[in-house]
Amino acid sequence: MPEETTKPVQDQEEPRVGVYICTCGGNIGDVVQCQQVATALGKLPNVVTSHSAMFMCSDPGQKLIIDDIKENGVNRVVVGACSIFLHEQTFRRAVSSAGLNPYLYYHVGLREQVSWVHHDCPSEATNKAMRLMAAGIAKARHMQPLEPVSLTAAKHALVIGGGVAGLRAALDLARTGLQVTLVEKSHFLGGHMSQWEHLFPTKEDARTLLNSLIQRVLAEPNITLHTGAEVVASKGYVGNFQITIRQQPRGVRPEFAAVKAAIAACPVEVTDEFNFGLSQRKAIYRPYAGCVPESPVVDWGNCTRCGACLKFASDGGIQLDETPHEFAVNVGAVVIATGFRPYEPFPGEMGWGKFPEVITLPQLERLLAPDGPTGGALKWNGHPIQNVAMIHCVGSRQIEGIHQAQPDDKVNDYCSRVCCTATLSAACRLREKYPGSHVFDVYEDIRTYGRGHEEYYREAGKNRVTFLRYFAEEIPQVAQAPAGSAHPLLVKVKDHLTWGEEIELPVDLVVLAVGMMPNPVEDLIEIFKVAPGSDRFLLEVHPKLRPVETAMTGIVLAGTAQGPMNIQESIAAAGAAAAKVAILLGQGRVELEPYVARVDPTRCQGTGECVKCCPQEAIHLESYTENGRTCQRAVVTPANCNGCGVCVSVCPNRALDVQGWRLDEYAAMVEAITAELPALEGQYA
Repeated sequence: MPEETTKPVQDQEEPRVGVYICTCGGNIGDVVQCQQVATALGKLPNVVTSHSAMFMCSDPGQKLIIDDIKENGVNRVVVGACSIFLHEQTFRRAVSSAGLNPYLYYHVGLREQVSWVHHDCPSEATNKAMRLMAAGIAKARHMQPLEPVSLTAAKHALVIGGGVAGLRAALDLARTGLQVTLVEKSHFLGGHMSQWEHLFPTKEDARTLLNSLIQRVLAEPNITLHTGAEVVASKGYVGNFQITIRQQPRGVRPEFAAVKAAIAACPVEVTDEFNFGLSQRKAIYRPYAGCVPESPVVDWGNCTRCGACLKFASDGGIQLDETPHEFAVNVGAVVIATGFRPYEPFPGEMGWGKFPEVITLPQLERLLAPDGPTGGALKWNGHPIQNVAMIHCVGSRQIEGIHQAQPDDKVNDYCSRVCCTATLSAACRLREKYPGSHVFDVYEDIRTYGRGHEEYYREAGKNRVTFLRYFAEEIPQVAQAPAGSAHPLLVKVKDHLTWGEEIELPVDLVVLAVGMMPNPVEDLIEIFKVAPGSDRFLLEVHPKLRPVETAMTGIVLAGTAQGPMNIQESIAAAGAAAAKVAILLGQGRVELEPYVARVDPTRCQGTGECVKCCPQEAIHLESYTENGRTCQRAVVTPANCNGCGVCVSVCPNRALDVQGWRLDEYAAMVEAITAELPALEGQYA
């Protein structure tokens, strides 16, 4: 087990509180009478100095705090300013640089809790500011010095997912000197990027760029790669995760020569997921020429073990009796880069599954690809394509009560971000490659996220793509054309570019621009205790301040595991995730916040109520002998505890408290808020 330390310190000093009110340039001071607040608070017990300043976070503001600690003996600091999320570390560093324990500082959010929400009531806002600050002072009187939870950390990271985000994160981590284990659930690397022909807006060859990245990953000695592998269990905490991985065998040796003959001999044909169901493949297969790894695999779920392929494998090149095996790795952090899946319309949705001429945008991409099911020719269902209708926002921006919900009873009310640009890109390619075709772009809104992506909208207009706009509650209808019609389908849409005129489009092909949905990762959610958001993608702590971190320390996100992104954004997110992990593990030790549960052994009677309720599994019972009898006592694993305080609420003996937020501190704050404050009488009391 790695070394783990906490250093609770008892401080018997008489509290000498320094109070500092920031006007935040006017964000706070235009509403709250900051100087009057500072003057009033200076009269409270244990307050030795009280100031109001323009910008407390500035160098002069920090110097004021530092000087008061060094010269005036201030040993508790209470700051009233803007959000703690912005400047907590700023003030901690200032307090620490003056020689004071950084956890003897308390922050009150006067901007978010007072001035921004009470901007029309300056008198009442000033009163509220005084009472919140008084509560902070009351807490400060009871604060004790704390030390971070410190533990050793394995300089080894696990990356889950071998798509472009996982590959990039693994490569960036390996280049920092960390060991990396990369696991990919499928037997081939590349994810969805391997299915595209070109990238927008550069129009570069997707597979060429992908293979370049894969080759760099394969050449990196710090990366250990496992395909056909998935995480099945995890225990431990940041710095010391014990991960169990189950790997499926490939069934085919890399040196096996008679690959084509063995594949041709296989009698089993199943839907080819690489071509999004547009073609069939065998139960022994490889998805495309040049895939990595190059050797084919056995599809164990569909293989009948008939042995037809073994006729060409007398040298043992094919093994149908192989079974999965499990192994363990010890890592310090985990990057989840599990990617996305295209939305699959419900049967009958805009003709999906009802008419063979209705396909999705990913299927169109495979149709237009030179190695696709038609060799890149624009034909489908036995006839050439002349008129194409492309319908946006299928599976995105849905409205409850209008669109059909997913099995969890939720609709996809989010924007998938990449569909509009991808649709316009495909429309332009159709018009350029087949100038005789007619393309109708049926959209709800055009949202071309990304630098240079708006140009696709202009380019589509220049290419004479016809645009029609529908409203979300007026879903376009796809119907069979009357017998004898030149085109098999009719798309009926109320076009609000022509003031709501009902229009029928005779088309040969309907392309549904489907959105993104997260890959099903319920198993990983359970294993790593990460949380999905309302959109089912994995949730980061804060989209701006901590954009790739989860609430579980040591578990970070990369790419479309956390939301819809294009390839460029996925790579950027992967780099951010790698940077977070490299900083976390680079020193071989991890320091965590000390706000964790602590057991008072004199009160604990080992009831186990805390163990039952702990959502992080951070508490366990330990046996000990006392006066000749065996007893039990709760023990907290600080690295697993996130300080939620649930255990405090269920303990029948009040034997638990959260460091930094003890019950006596709470009681003092409540009393200060509700009590008559003599210092405020005659002002705003």
